[in-house]
Amino acid sequence: MQTESKDGQASLAQVLQSALQHPEDENQSIGHLSRGIGDKGFGLLLVILSLPSAFPVPAPGYSTPFGIAIMLIALQILSGRHSLWLPQRIQKVKIPASLCQRMASAAAKFLNATEHWIKPRHRWIASRTGHAALATVVAIMASLMILPIPLTNTFPAIVIFLIGIGLAEEDGLLALLAFAVGVLAVLLYSYIIYLFITEGPEAVNQMKEWIKGSLGGTKP
Repeated sequence: MQTESKDGQASLAQVLQSALQHPEDENQSIGHLSRGIGDKGFGLLLVILSLPSAFPVPAPGYSTPFGIAIMLIALQILSGRHSLWLPQRIQKVKIPASLCQRMASAAAKFLNATEHWIKPRHRWIASRTGHAALATVVAIMASLMILPIPLTNTFPAIVIFLIGIGLAEEDGLLALLAFAVGVLAVLLYSYIIYLFITEGPEAVNQMKEWIKGSLGGTKP
Protein backbone atom coordinates (compact mmCIF):
# COMPACT_ATOMS: atom_id res chain seq x y z
CA MET A 1 0.00 0.00 0.00
CA GLN A 2 1.21 3.52 -0.72
CA THR A 3 2.47 5.29 2.37
CA GLU A 4 2.01 8.91 1.43
CA SER A 5 1.10 11.23 -1.40
CA LYS A 6 3.60 13.28 -3.42
CA ASP A 7 3.16 16.34 -1.18
CA GLY A 8 4.09 14.33 1.91
CA GLN A 9 0.55 14.00 3.22
CA ALA A 10 -1.07 10.66 3.94
CA SER A 11 -2.50 9.01 0.84
CA LEU A 12 -6.17 8.16 0.57
CA ALA A 13 -5.34 4.47 0.89
CA GLN A 14 -3.43 5.13 4.11
CA VAL A 15 -6.18 7.31 5.61
CA LEU A 16 -8.81 4.72 4.67
CA GLN A 17 -6.84 1.90 6.25
CA SER A 18 -6.39 3.95 9.42
CA ALA A 19 -10.11 4.74 9.60
CA LEU A 20 -11.07 1.07 9.27
CA GLN A 21 -8.34 -0.21 11.58
CA HIS A 22 -9.81 -1.64 14.75
CA PRO A 23 -9.04 -4.42 17.24
CA GLU A 24 -10.02 -7.77 15.77
CA ASP A 25 -12.29 -8.60 18.69
CA GLU A 26 -14.24 -5.33 18.59
CA ASN A 27 -16.94 -4.08 16.25
CA GLN A 28 -16.73 -0.67 14.60
CA SER A 29 -19.67 1.74 14.59
CA ILE A 30 -20.74 4.21 11.92
CA GLY A 31 -20.52 6.94 14.55
CA HIS A 32 -16.91 6.02 15.34
CA LEU A 33 -16.06 6.05 11.65
CA SER A 34 -17.67 9.46 11.13
CA ARG A 35 -15.60 10.91 13.97
CA GLY A 36 -12.34 9.48 12.67
CA ILE A 37 -12.37 10.45 9.00
CA GLY A 38 -9.98 13.38 9.40
CA ASP A 39 -9.50 16.04 6.74
CA LYS A 40 -10.83 13.81 3.94
CA GLY A 41 -14.30 14.70 5.24
CA PHE A 42 -17.56 13.54 3.77
CA GLY A 43 -15.82 12.01 0.75
CA LEU A 44 -13.99 9.36 2.76
CA LEU A 45 -17.13 8.36 4.64
CA LEU A 46 -18.97 7.94 1.33
CA VAL A 47 -16.13 5.69 0.16
CA ILE A 48 -16.34 3.56 3.31
CA LEU A 49 -20.13 3.19 3.36
CA SER A 50 -20.34 2.31 -0.35
CA LEU A 51 -17.53 -0.27 -0.19
CA PRO A 52 -19.55 -3.42 0.71
CA SER A 53 -21.84 -2.92 -2.28
CA ALA A 54 -19.31 -1.51 -4.75
CA PHE A 55 -16.92 -4.43 -4.26
CA PRO A 56 -17.51 -8.15 -3.69
CA VAL A 57 -17.50 -7.77 0.10
CA PRO A 58 -20.46 -9.80 1.45
CA ALA A 59 -22.33 -7.71 4.04
CA PRO A 60 -25.91 -8.99 4.41
CA GLY A 61 -28.23 -6.53 6.11
CA TYR A 62 -26.05 -3.44 5.72
CA SER A 63 -27.38 -2.10 2.43
CA THR A 64 -30.31 -0.25 4.02
CA PRO A 65 -28.57 1.41 7.03
CA PHE A 66 -25.56 2.32 4.89
CA GLY A 67 -27.87 3.67 2.20
CA ILE A 68 -29.75 5.80 4.74
CA ALA A 69 -26.48 7.15 6.15
CA ILE A 70 -25.27 7.98 2.62
CA MET A 71 -28.56 9.75 1.90
CA LEU A 72 -28.17 11.88 5.05
CA ILE A 73 -24.59 12.74 4.09
CA ALA A 74 -25.74 13.78 0.61
CA LEU A 75 -28.46 16.03 2.03
CA GLN A 76 -25.95 17.70 4.35
CA ILE A 77 -23.49 18.31 1.51
CA LEU A 78 -26.39 19.75 -0.48
CA SER A 79 -27.29 22.10 2.38
CA GLY A 80 -23.70 23.34 2.65
CA ARG A 81 -22.86 21.82 6.04
CA HIS A 82 -19.18 21.38 6.87
CA SER A 83 -19.63 19.03 9.81
CA LEU A 84 -21.49 15.75 9.74
CA TRP A 85 -24.57 14.91 11.79
CA LEU A 86 -26.11 11.46 11.93
CA PRO A 87 -28.98 10.28 14.18
CA GLN A 88 -27.94 8.13 17.12
CA ARG A 89 -29.72 5.10 15.68
CA ILE A 90 -27.50 5.23 12.58
CA GLN A 91 -24.36 6.07 14.56
CA LYS A 92 -24.86 2.98 16.71
CA VAL A 93 -24.99 0.56 13.76
CA LYS A 94 -22.09 -1.83 14.36
CA ILE A 95 -19.77 -3.09 11.64
CA PRO A 96 -17.97 -6.34 12.51
CA ALA A 97 -14.18 -6.08 12.67
CA SER A 98 -13.93 -8.87 10.09
CA LEU A 99 -16.06 -6.83 7.66
CA CYS A 100 -13.91 -3.74 8.26
CA GLN A 101 -10.84 -5.80 7.37
CA ARG A 102 -12.44 -7.08 4.16
CA MET A 103 -13.51 -3.55 3.25
CA ALA A 104 -9.99 -2.21 3.81
CA SER A 105 -8.50 -5.03 1.74
CA ALA A 106 -10.91 -4.48 -1.17
CA ALA A 107 -10.30 -0.72 -1.19
CA ALA A 108 -6.53 -1.20 -0.95
CA LYS A 109 -6.47 -3.37 -4.06
CA PHE A 110 -8.36 -0.73 -6.03
CA LEU A 111 -6.37 2.24 -4.72
CA ASN A 112 -2.99 0.54 -5.13
CA ALA A 113 -3.82 0.11 -8.81
CA THR A 114 -5.36 3.54 -9.43
CA GLU A 115 -4.26 6.05 -6.81
CA HIS A 116 -1.37 7.39 -8.92
CA TRP A 117 -3.98 8.48 -11.49
CA ILE A 118 -6.12 10.25 -8.90
CA LYS A 119 -5.14 13.87 -8.26
CA PRO A 120 -6.63 17.34 -7.75
CA ARG A 121 -7.90 18.61 -11.11
CA HIS A 122 -10.99 20.24 -12.60
CA ARG A 123 -11.44 22.16 -9.38
CA TRP A 124 -15.13 22.82 -10.06
CA ILE A 125 -15.66 19.83 -7.77
CA ALA A 126 -14.68 21.97 -4.77
CA SER A 127 -17.17 24.74 -5.57
CA ARG A 128 -20.59 25.11 -3.97
CA THR A 129 -22.24 24.26 -7.29
CA GLY A 130 -19.99 21.24 -7.74
CA HIS A 131 -20.82 19.94 -4.27
CA ALA A 132 -24.54 20.43 -4.88
CA ALA A 133 -24.40 18.55 -8.20
CA LEU A 134 -22.45 15.64 -6.70
CA ALA A 135 -24.70 15.49 -3.64
CA THR A 136 -27.76 15.26 -5.88
CA VAL A 137 -26.28 12.28 -7.73
CA VAL A 138 -25.28 10.62 -4.45
CA ALA A 139 -28.82 11.05 -3.09
CA ILE A 140 -30.30 9.42 -6.19
CA MET A 141 -27.84 6.52 -5.98
CA ALA A 142 -28.50 6.09 -2.25
CA SER A 143 -32.23 5.84 -2.91
CA LEU A 144 -31.51 3.01 -5.36
CA MET A 145 -29.52 1.24 -2.65
CA ILE A 146 -32.38 1.59 -0.15
CA LEU A 147 -35.26 0.60 -2.45
CA PRO A 148 -36.07 -3.14 -2.45
CA ILE A 149 -35.49 -3.50 -6.18
CA PRO A 150 -34.66 -7.14 -6.94
CA LEU A 151 -31.24 -6.44 -8.45
CA THR A 152 -27.67 -5.93 -7.38
CA ASN A 153 -26.89 -2.42 -6.11
CA THR A 154 -23.35 -2.53 -7.44
CA PHE A 155 -23.82 0.26 -10.01
CA PRO A 156 -25.18 2.86 -7.55
CA ALA A 157 -22.53 1.97 -4.97
CA ILE A 158 -19.73 2.30 -7.54
CA VAL A 159 -21.01 5.79 -8.40
CA ILE A 160 -20.99 6.78 -4.72
CA PHE A 161 -17.55 5.21 -4.23
CA LEU A 162 -16.06 7.17 -7.15
CA ILE A 163 -17.72 10.42 -6.09
CA GLY A 164 -16.40 9.90 -2.55
CA ILE A 165 -12.86 9.55 -3.89
CA GLY A 166 -13.38 12.58 -6.12
CA LEU A 167 -14.53 14.69 -3.16
CA ALA A 168 -11.73 13.46 -0.88
CA GLU A 169 -9.05 14.13 -3.52
CA GLU A 170 -10.76 17.05 -5.33
CA ASP A 171 -10.59 15.09 -8.60
CA GLY A 172 -13.26 16.56 -10.85
CA LEU A 173 -12.40 14.26 -13.77
CA LEU A 174 -13.12 11.19 -11.64
CA ALA A 175 -16.42 12.77 -10.61
CA LEU A 176 -17.37 13.16 -14.27
CA LEU A 177 -16.71 9.46 -14.77
CA ALA A 178 -18.97 8.77 -11.78
CA PHE A 179 -21.71 10.88 -13.40
CA ALA A 180 -21.52 8.72 -16.52
CA VAL A 181 -21.82 5.50 -14.49
CA GLY A 182 -24.70 7.11 -12.56
CA VAL A 183 -26.60 7.76 -15.79
CA LEU A 184 -26.17 4.10 -16.74
CA ALA A 185 -27.42 3.04 -13.31
CA VAL A 186 -30.56 5.20 -13.61
CA LEU A 187 -31.25 3.85 -17.11
CA LEU A 188 -30.77 0.29 -15.90
CA TYR A 189 -33.15 0.67 -12.97
CA SER A 190 -35.69 2.48 -15.15
CA TYR A 191 -35.62 -0.46 -17.56
CA ILE A 192 -36.09 -2.92 -14.70
CA ILE A 193 -39.13 -1.02 -13.43
CA TYR A 194 -40.48 -0.93 -17.00
CA LEU A 195 -40.03 -4.71 -17.29
CA PHE A 196 -41.81 -5.26 -13.99
CA ILE A 197 -44.78 -3.16 -15.07
CA THR A 198 -45.08 -4.52 -18.60
CA GLU A 199 -43.94 -8.15 -18.32
CA GLY A 200 -44.11 -9.01 -14.63
CA PRO A 201 -41.67 -10.34 -12.03
CA GLU A 202 -40.44 -13.22 -14.20
CA ALA A 203 -38.86 -10.87 -16.72
CA VAL A 204 -37.20 -8.96 -13.88
CA ASN A 205 -35.86 -12.19 -12.40
CA GLN A 206 -34.32 -13.14 -15.74
CA MET A 207 -32.72 -9.71 -15.97
CA LYS A 208 -31.50 -10.05 -12.39
CA GLU A 209 -29.83 -13.39 -13.06
CA TRP A 210 -28.13 -12.05 -16.19
CA ILE A 211 -26.68 -9.04 -14.37
CA LYS A 212 -25.69 -11.10 -11.34
CA GLY A 213 -23.81 -13.40 -13.65
CA SER A 214 -22.13 -10.46 -15.39
CA LEU A 215 -21.15 -8.54 -12.24
CA GLY A 216 -20.73 -11.41 -9.83
CA GLY A 217 -22.59 -9.54 -7.09
CA THR A 218 -25.85 -9.69 -5.18
CA LYS A 219 -27.77 -7.10 -3.29
CA PRO A 220 -26.85 -7.43 0.38
